[in-house]
Amino acid sequence: MSGPLQTLEASQEVAPAMHIGDIALSIPVVLAPMAGITNTAFRRLCREFGAGLYVSEMITSRALVERTEASMRLITHHPSEQPRSIQLYGVDPATIGEAVTMLVAEDRADHIDLNFGCPVPKVTKKGGGAALPWKLELFRAIVERAVKSAGDIPVTVKMRKGIDSDHLTYLEAAKAAEGAGVSAVALHARTADQFYSGHADWDAIGALKQTINSIPVLGNGDIWSAEDALNMVAQTDCDGVVVGRGCLGKPWLFGDLAAAFRGEPLRHQPGLREVAGAFRRHAELLVEFFGGEEIRACRDIRKHVAWYFKGYPVGGELRAALARVESLQEIDDLLGQMDLDQEYPGDPAEGPRGRAGSPKRTALPEHWLDSTELSASQRSTLLEAEIDTSGG
Repeated sequence: MSGPLQTLEASQEVAPAMHIGDIALSIPVVLAPMAGITNTAFRRLCREFGAGLYVSEMITSRALVERTEASMRLITHHPSEQPRSIQLYGVDPATIGEAVTMLVAEDRADHIDLNFGCPVPKVTKKGGGAALPWKLELFRAIVERAVKSAGDIPVTVKMRKGIDSDHLTYLEAAKAAEGAGVSAVALHARTADQFYSGHADWDAIGALKQTINSIPVLGNGDIWSAEDALNMVAQTDCDGVVVGRGCLGKPWLFGDLAAAFRGEPLRHQPGLREVAGAFRRHAELLVEFFGGEEIRACRDIRKHVAWYFKGYPVGGELRAALARVESLQEIDDLLGQMDLDQEYPGDPAEGPRGRAGSPKRTALPEHWLDSTELSASQRSTLLEAEIDTSGG
């Protein structure tokens, strides 16, 4: 599936292929885990356009150990998905160890990523997510247990710069992760306080690359186009990129990235017919993901409407109607009302996607920043942190 291609005048220097453990990636690109987005349906769609490593939605280790219905669905991959990549979130080394052991014993993953980047208040106020690396020994214990339990399966870590500009954790945490035996580290170059606002600090990615040299370093933040990815690699010397919000409603970005890293100048510039086709394909894959529950799938696709049709003059009434669909037939009828011969609109279809939020003080457990060691009360609070919220 592809749309019209634009030939750029020149191509930049490309990054070489990358290895994460024994996994060879011809294109050094990773799809970032995003809650409610990177399910099997969206991962399969992105794969149809490009190459890379496509990571699952974040899965809470406690829920996985308890084998909840939602967690078991989220760790299920389509047969076409190789390698199978799962991201875990947890705050307790023992529970993380159990979850990883289960994934390995049941042959459910080829790669496991650990999330230490979630800035959502209901996670950080319990000491989880981006707050956790401040407690360095706990962070180290979690990563060591995951690596030990994974055996030959590569484990990677995704993190933020830190809690705020006065409490940066990424360099020490990355060194601890490297020492624990992870196969790569990824940095979202914002603090938890920033949420998704402002600009990512690519200089921090460069600093991390200068600090960590035995394993790949991946950069994340403000990659809205293939050129952004090439610029990040050129500026920071990172080994690969992690793409999150930039691919929302734009799965063909992975085709652009594959071409860019191969040194090819072609870029997708889809007209409305191609965009509508990708939207319809996404909905169809969601029906399969939800076990044939068409209403549930169509309710899920609603949140993607604004992203897919960003910049395309399809009309407010049609957008609103698509955001209320309950069947594939209804989607077909509405898409049929569009002028599908419209060409790619240019800049209006490009640029940032998704909600950035605004800077805010990170919610933390009481006295969290007083010490990098856990107090007894903080250890108790941490056990409440494992909830089904993703991000990073």
